[in-house]
Amino acid sequence: MNILVTGGAGFIGSHLTERLLELGHRVSVIDNFDPFYEPEIKESNISRAQQYNQFKLWRTDIVNRRELERIFDDGHFEFIFHIAAKAGVRPSIADPAGYYRVNVEGTLNLLELCRTHGIMKFILASTSSIYGNNRKVPFSETDPVDNPISPYAATKKSAELICHTYHYLYGMDIFALRFFTVYGPRQRPDLAIHKFFRLIDRDEPIPFYGDGTTSRDYTFIDDILQGLVNCIDRVSGFEIINIGESQTITLNGLVRAIEKTIGKKAQRKKLPMQPGDVDRTFADIEKARRILGYNPQTEFHQGLKYFYQWFRETYR
Repeated sequence: MNILVTGGAGFIGSHLTERLLELGHRVSVIDNFDPFYEPEIKESNISRAQQYNQFKLWRTDIVNRRELERIFDDGHFEFIFHIAAKAGVRPSIADPAGYYRVNVEGTLNLLELCRTHGIMKFILASTSSIYGNNRKVPFSETDPVDNPISPYAATKKSAELICHTYHYLYGMDIFALRFFTVYGPRQRPDLAIHKFFRLIDRDEPIPFYGDGTTSRDYTFIDDILQGLVNCIDRVSGFEIINIGESQTITLNGLVRAIEKTIGKKAQRKKLPMQPGDVDRTFADIEKARRILGYNPQTEFHQGLKYFYQWFRETYR
């Protein structure tokens, strides 16, 4: 199959690109190498994929409609994995307009080009941040999500709504996958697990927000890939689907687990809770099991060991 992956040089996108190439698909990637973090990291992420003859890289932005039209005319794509986005809760508070432009207008650009080019299969990478501070757990796809607490979450919910509109009007088959706190090799350096490993390894204090009781449903990258790849033969209609581990780890528990993995104690720099941060995430994954045959395999402490092995090989 001829597949387009947007954001294919990032953390999730580069892993997905490699997996699709290994499965024998032709893969094109769009990525703008945004300097949100060092572009050299993305260059490294994509280096393995560039060894495949059936791989093509387009260095451009999903908000550049004219360039996208040229790519779609040339690409003859059959399937779209839309992973590209401006990510992060706290940065979105500082730049809501930028997040709207990429996450909403960029998604609309892609859907319009799918419509005009007859591409009927589309997967949107969405987020558990959409659930905000819902009190009911675990979070279910049928829960109300009308109260986002960050511009990032609001833009992702908007993208889901636009996708539903294109399904309704044009019959496009679209799944919106709500990812729950993805971690693993190549994780962005600004995210907690990567940051904590780096700082503890250097004997530097870690930023520790709140009292340590906030919790996250950490999902290993291989399980995210399982959910994504299983969509290829199963996407039909419009569905919103949680992709998580369906277990939670507190911030205190995360730090203890990283300390055990590294064999060092953390120095904690205690800070107040940050605007936009949710209290917890916790995925109900029964729908993913039923529709995608999804079955997460990587236990949290083992996932941390995999990450630390990659971290040492990469940064030492």
